[in-house]
Amino acid sequence: MTKSDSRARIWEIDFLRGLAIILMVGYHLLYDLGDFVGIKKFLGFSTDLSSPAWLVAQNFFSGLFVVLSGISSTFSRNNFRRFVKFAVVALLITVVTYLFDPASAIFFGIIHCLAVSVLIYALVFYKTRPTTRAIWGAVVLSGAFFMPALRRILAVKTNWLIPFGLFSPSFASLDYFPLIPWFGIFLIGTALGKWLYAQPKSLLRRQLPDNFINWCGRHSLLIYLIHQPVIIVILYLLGYVSF
Repeated sequence: MTKSDSRARIWEIDFLRGLAIILMVGYHLLYDLGDFVGIKKFLGFSTDLSSPAWLVAQNFFSGLFVVLSGISSTFSRNNFRRFVKFAVVALLITVVTYLFDPASAIFFGIIHCLAVSVLIYALVFYKTRPTTRAIWGAVVLSGAFFMPALRRILAVKTNWLIPFGLFSPSFASLDYFPLIPWFGIFLIGTALGKWLYAQPKSLLRRQLPDNFINWCGRHSLLIYLIHQPVIIVILYLLGYVSF
């Protein structure tokens, strides 16, 4: 990336996206250490990720990642190309996780959700006003409160509806981000993109020097794609896992 390209990017978006992907990688590292190695704590952090505090933390950095993806979609000149990029990565994730563990393969994780969200945004919401997007985003987001009751009422026995948050009792996945509520969060991100960045330039008057976090933000999709295989390979080389 040239110096002019770096200046053309919005500094705080890269920084926040980099922070989100670093937190996500750290979360997955703790999961792997707890699940595969049996370590109870690592660097002072518990590997028991079922606690309320960890659930809140996971939703925070995942939500940040999705919101920033929504904001970034308002900058893109070709969201169909973004959809294809996300879709290819999502397909790779599904194939690899199915080969690794068919019982909990990722069929609709966060990248799958972003792929579909970008496509729906491009087809339906691209020309709508930010207020319209925010309202629809809030509607979709609020749908999450009714999903547990809806699943009980419908007694779904198929997994073909997992993109919408409906699944059979036997469904399990290493990563699951249904459109309800996450597409709502993405749509709110697209509204924020238009409100905050009507002119696509940084809101910060003085930017910090380029740094590792911003670099991660610029390469977040690649990092997300390779981080789990890298962690597993390192654990294998250390003798903690076997194939």
